[in-house]
Amino acid sequence: MADTEQELTDDPFARKDFGQTADTFSRLAMEMHEAQSMDETIQMVVDFALQALTCEYAGVALRTAGGGLEIPAVTDPVVAGIYEFQTAGGDGPLVLCMQERATVLVPDVVEDARWLKWAKKVLDLGVRSVLDVPLWTSAGPVGVLGLYSRQPDAFGPDEIAVAYILARHAAVAVASARREEHLKVAVDARKLVGQAMGILMERYNLTGDQAFQVLRRYSQDTNTKLRDVAQQLIDSRRLPSV
Repeated sequence: MADTEQELTDDPFARKDFGQTADTFSRLAMEMHEAQSMDETIQMVVDFALQALTCEYAGVALRTAGGGLEIPAVTDPVVAGIYEFQTAGGDGPLVLCMQERATVLVPDVVEDARWLKWAKKVLDLGVRSVLDVPLWTSAGPVGVLGLYSRQPDAFGPDEIAVAYILARHAAVAVASARREEHLKVAVDARKLVGQAMGILMERYNLTGDQAFQVLRRYSQDTNTKLRDVAQQLIDSRRLPSV
């Protein structure tokens, strides 16, 4: 019995207070939901990663509408350097993680032969262990959470489990923040178009439909977004030259 109790005591999962862990993630989810912008949401994710995991650096790469990657948050220039190498066309775990929507673990960069140029870049920056976790929702891939340590074998089963949970919370929060930003942009655009239509209606005695058609024609003729045509009209009180 004593040996069994000792084994349980030595189990890292047995030592964890799962109630406290669940409460921590609940508070994080609430804080991310209440964040004022997507940038603030993502910064919370990388800051929390440093607190919850045995890593020195963290970063998030997000998938853009065109299928590329943007780097909205890193905790250190080291991460920016690693990301920029891969987004500039260099191969590496970030690309695999995004394409396969699978967690990619590099226990020791020195012993990993999959991406030799990437490994040299990472080692030059002082990193030995890497864990890339996909951010995804039912709607599709969102991005990648990257975790980096100066120590080899820094990410064990506990760290991978926590990183996975963090990534799921982060993916939902980022997707929600993006939807809110897109909605805000759409609402702002409608307001601008409405203001511009009002100017045209008053100045040229047009109906609402006629004013909208004028804006749309100028948008098409100048290959300019409708909201930008509206903004130019509001600012200058003139339609842009065709």
